[in-house]
Amino acid sequence: MTDGFSLTEEPWLCLPSARGGPAREHSLRTALLDAHEFGDLVVEVPTQRPAVLRQVLLAVVLDALGRPADEREWMSWFSAGRWSPEQRTRLESYLDAHGALFDLFDPVQPFGQVAGLHTAKGETKNAGLIVATAATGNNVPLFASRTEGDVFSLSPAQAAHWLLHTQCWDTAAIKTGAVGDPKAKAGKTTGNPTGPLGQMGVTLLAGTTLFETLLLNLPVGAPPTSADLPQWRREPADPRSAGTPAWQERVPEGLLDLWTWQSRRIRLFAETTDEGLRVTRVLVAAGDRMPHTPETEPHTMWRLEPTGGRGTGKGKAGAAPPRRPLRLQPGKAAWRGLDALLAPERQSREAGQTTSGFATSKLLDQAGALALDLGESYPLRVELTGVAYGNQSAVIDDVMFDALPLPLAALETDSDVRSAVLEVAEQAEQLATAVSYLSADLRRALGTEPIPWDKGQRPGELVLHALDPLVRRLLAGMRGVEDLERIEAGQLAWEQLAWRRSWEVADRLLQAVPVGAFVGRSVSQGEGKPERTHRVSLAEASFLKRRAEILHRAAAVRRDTPAPVVQ
Repeated sequence: MTDGFSLTEEPWLCLPSARGGPAREHSLRTALLDAHEFGDLVVEVPTQRPAVLRQVLLAVVLDALGRPADEREWMSWFSAGRWSPEQRTRLESYLDAHGALFDLFDPVQPFGQVAGLHTAKGETKNAGLIVATAATGNNVPLFASRTEGDVFSLSPAQAAHWLLHTQCWDTAAIKTGAVGDPKAKAGKTTGNPTGPLGQMGVTLLAGTTLFETLLLNLPVGAPPTSADLPQWRREPADPRSAGTPAWQERVPEGLLDLWTWQSRRIRLFAETTDEGLRVTRVLVAAGDRMPHTPETEPHTMWRLEPTGGRGTGKGKAGAAPPRRPLRLQPGKAAWRGLDALLAPERQSREAGQTTSGFATSKLLDQAGALALDLGESYPLRVELTGVAYGNQSAVIDDVMFDALPLPLAALETDSDVRSAVLEVAEQAEQLATAVSYLSADLRRALGTEPIPWDKGQRPGELVLHALDPLVRRLLAGMRGVEDLERIEAGQLAWEQLAWRRSWEVADRLLQAVPVGAFVGRSVSQGEGKPERTHRVSLAEASFLKRRAEILHRAAAVRRDTPAPVVQ
């Protein structure tokens, strides 16, 4: 008989002290009750953080305490800096009452799994199947140091993290057909989408302690309905329960259902080894499917689609709303998406139409509404996490993560800080474009074609890389800044540094040009049109003009500053 592993009592959450010091593993009970004493959750890969927060920590807080009815009540919770004695008692009572449901290896109701899940032939897979960073199946390299047949061992703490991760981010396509799945054919279930988080860019808010992070990710509003339950509190007889191999396509009942969504039916197989209890085999089968990401989802930004007078999806049950979760792009820094991060939802009052564009996450909207109460110098951090899937979403190509310091004043629609940071992000993009144009003009002077926009690395990307630390420094420096004069001074300092950094990249391109390009090359523009000449001097002059137009403050200072007198 396999020993149990209680997530409420056994250490498995790696947390550092809020006062500094090494991170140590703690139980769910300790992590929640003493959340004010801990810093950020430490995980093996960034995609585990939203999985653990949503599937366990936030769901327990919401189910045990409900959520603040409005911003005033939310602020009263937050300003205390820790749970009140009454809240602490309710959390303890909740964990005492439901602690048995958090046993990872319970024979009747294992946490996040289906007891007795099996295939017709009793097959299981290597435990590496649920480890996103491990190559399994056809993805194992030909000359790798291990093979698919080697034992992949996970400690119970590791298995808990990867179990939650699989429910949120698992790849799509074919899954093992379990006995009891009415839609399984020939031992397989097809048409599986990715996990729910894999279909969006996850936007988490982080504070200075775990307690603050939990509250920053807890939206205000009405308490959960009686039908909205976390997965561990659903009775096995409930048709929405994830405790059986059968699954269905449905819409989440509410936040608790959404956060603890069981997109897969899983069973962990543990055995006692010389190292202790270890998970060595797993079974992953099809799970519940969402027709679309619901608008109640608080952890994503949105891309809005224009809507006219006609309804979308009229007469079609479960039709997608006129908005889609915004997905992250590999290699793109978070500050390059400030237009979406800081975008309030704008609705036209004419004919009920929605303006196309972006809408930020509900939680960032909420933080913006609380900016004055939190204090505009509050060190808010926004974490963006996403996954880029490969062939038919059956493999993971890339994991994207970026953390961005965000001044709370930037979340206010009409603030000067908001205008400043959006202008800075736009200037960086324009500088990158200007350098790419310079590269194209230099290549034309050599008689070659410019680099295609969708192939190779464009020189503009080098500019964005060089400007990245400058933008982040400015965002951090804008915290607590309200005076317009100081904002302008910050923008001028940014432009002066960007002036130099962009030229360093441009100068490298100019230095690499062979002598022949300085002579230039004339190209016919068509019958009756004058020839166009491409040469290095013209390309350089065009770039310098563009840079001066983009960085207008720095250019004005340079024009007004007299040149040094040479004695």
